[in-house]
Amino acid sequence: MVGLGFAGRTALEAFSESPDVEVVALAGLETDILKSLGAEHSVPNLFEKWEDLIALDGLDAVSIGTPTQLHAPIALAALDRGLHVLCEKPLARTVAEGTAMVEASKKAGRVLKVVFNHRERGDVATLKHQIDEGLLGRIYYAKAHWMRRNGIPGMGGWFTNRELSGGGPLIDLGVHILDMALHLMNEPTVTTVSANTFAELGPRGRGSVSSVIRPTVDTLGAKFEVEDLATAYLRLEGGGALQLETSWATYRAPGDNFGIELFGTEGGAKIDVQNYTNTDTLKIFTDVGGIPAEVRPATGAGLGHRAVVSEFVAIVLSGDWAAHNGSEALTRTRIIDAAYASAQAGREVVLDD
Repeated sequence: MVGLGFAGRTALEAFSESPDVEVVALAGLETDILKSLGAEHSVPNLFEKWEDLIALDGLDAVSIGTPTQLHAPIALAALDRGLHVLCEKPLARTVAEGTAMVEASKKAGRVLKVVFNHRERGDVATLKHQIDEGLLGRIYYAKAHWMRRNGIPGMGGWFTNRELSGGGPLIDLGVHILDMALHLMNEPTVTTVSANTFAELGPRGRGSVSSVIRPTVDTLGAKFEVEDLATAYLRLEGGGALQLETSWATYRAPGDNFGIELFGTEGGAKIDVQNYTNTDTLKIFTDVGGIPAEVRPATGAGLGHRAVVSEFVAIVLSGDWAAHNGSEALTRTRIIDAAYASAQAGREVVLDD
C-alpha cells in the first residue's frame, strides 16, 4: 500500500478485511501515521519512500493511493517488477501518462485496475440492473453533476497545483460522474467534447471547506492554478449526448451534491445524492397503463471501495488478467484531456484528433 491519505486508508481497511490478502508493506511520508497504521494492521514493513516498497521481494500487488502525479511512476515501476496494480482515480494526469500505464500492463501481463468506487453505490448498481433489463430503453441523453458550495480540497496544496494534480474539479470529481454516466449508458463512444472552465473563487482564497478566505500559497509554493468550476458537452456515437457539470466552489445552495439524470426511449431515471446520503436517492420514471409513474426503489448503501478491492482481488486470483489493463480508465482520461483542450482552445474538440 502506497499513500496514507483518505484513499489509501480506505483501501487499507478493505484489503485488511480480505481473507485472501496479507498486507505486508506500507509507504508514506507521514511518519506518525505510517507507524500507527502499521501497528494497527500488523504490517511488518514500513517505508517512507515508495521506491523502497516496490523493491521489496515477495510482493504480488501494489495499491496506489497517492497524489495524481505519482500514479504513473509508481504503477510503471510496479508493473515492471511483475506486480498487479490497483490505482486511485484518475488513472493519470494526462493521456500520455495513462497510455504508458496501460501499455505497461499489457506488456507485463498484469492487472491494472482503477478505483471508481461510486459505481459501486447501491443506487447506481440498482439502476444499472434496471437499464440492463431494458426498463429505460435506449438512453439518448444524460446529465451528470458534482457541485460543491465550499469544497476546494487542500487550498494551496497539491490539489490546486496543476503540475501535481493535472487539473481541478473536472479531473478530481468530474472523472467520477463521467465514469458513472458511461457505466450506466453501457460505454457509448464519445466523439466530440466542448468544454468551459472557470477559476473565479479559488484564486481569491474563497471556496475552501472552512468557507473562510485563506491564503492560496503554502509551503509548497503552490498557487491556485486550476479551475474551480467546469462544464462539458459530449456528443456520443449514434447521436446521443452527455452533459457534465462539476465544481469545487461556486455560489449555490450549501452542500456537496452529485448525481445523474438519464433520458431513455422507454423511461427515465434520476440519482440525486445530497451530502453523500444513501437514502431515497433513486427515482425511475415510467408509464403504468399509459399514466406517468415514479418508482423509488430501496437501494442500500453499496460497498464502495470494498467492492472495488474485492473485485480486484478476485481478478488477480482468477488468473484471467488480459482484459484488465486499465483501458476503460484511459478512455475517461482521454475525455477529460479533451475537455481541458477544448476549454483552452475555446472550441469543440474531436476525440479522434
